[in-house]
Amino acid sequence: MAEAGTGGVLIVGEMAAASAGGGLRPAAFELVTAGRAVAAGLGTSLIGLLFGTGAGDAARAWGAAGIDRVLVVEDDRLDGAPAQAATVAVARAVAETQPRVVLIPGTTAGRDYAPRLAARLDVGLAADCIALAVDASGLVATRPIFGGRVQTDVRFPESRPQVATVRPGSFDKADASAGAGPEPEPLDVELGPDDLHVTIRELRAADRGAAGLADARTVVAGGRGLKEPDNFRLVEDLAGVLGAAVGASRAVVDAGWRPHHEQVGQTGQTVAPRLYVAVGISGAVQHLVGMQGADYIVAVNRDPDAPIFKTASFGIVGDLFEVVPAITQALRG
Repeated sequence: MAEAGTGGVLIVGEMAAASAGGGLRPAAFELVTAGRAVAAGLGTSLIGLLFGTGAGDAARAWGAAGIDRVLVVEDDRLDGAPAQAATVAVARAVAETQPRVVLIPGTTAGRDYAPRLAARLDVGLAADCIALAVDASGLVATRPIFGGRVQTDVRFPESRPQVATVRPGSFDKADASAGAGPEPEPLDVELGPDDLHVTIRELRAADRGAAGLADARTVVAGGRGLKEPDNFRLVEDLAGVLGAAVGASRAVVDAGWRPHHEQVGQTGQTVAPRLYVAVGISGAVQHLVGMQGADYIVAVNRDPDAPIFKTASFGIVGDLFEVVPAITQALRG
């Protein structure tokens, strides 16, 4: 690995809530993969920043995934990454390391504080990136536009550092079993009263099935094909058998059938599970951009011309009110 020092690539990890078991979220390991590729292209080092309760212990496992230098801020006021406090912490790390590139997870928290950081540093921001490369101008960030119909490359050569958020599920997770990583280095961050107008006192996991939607390995999602909210029990039953999280299309959420935190798509959550089961979802582009990173997609829809079948790994054309209960019963044995 490259020798650590200024001019590197800084990646910001994210901790899961204690109610969800704590530890590092998968997006942190995806950023290692993304950051290593960018650092290699620039011929520089990879630096990690982790903050919150238990950051020191988590940083050791994170560093072993391939980070040259890991900075930690052990401060419970940073739990949950409240926007203003997180902005101060990342800005302090930028001042300490003078990176060429800063990569932030495109999670709910990351999308909140990344624009604040860019404004504080007076630099540009490429948001919701799905691919990263390097050319003579520095970072080349690819992001979807027009509802995911088009992808565009963003270059901002005059910005130093170049800041981007990375959509979860866009990169493979780095393997943390390679051996010992660098010893975490404490980073002093001073948080004043103006930085703590918002403090997160407690994080509670919403009832989303057996796993949180963003981090779930299996997701079962339902759409308007279910016809009425009470029929969503078919999705819940199948999710229960599979140990899956429950998702929903925007149309379902807008109709008030399901809470917004279950929405998958452009204006909801982006997921990249091992298996995604779409029940009664037609497959509008806005939905596809939120789940097309799944390894396997199974679609159940009575319309053989539904757009979802163009993306699906396996398609079942049939009445979901017959197909889904039959699958659930078969899995129950």
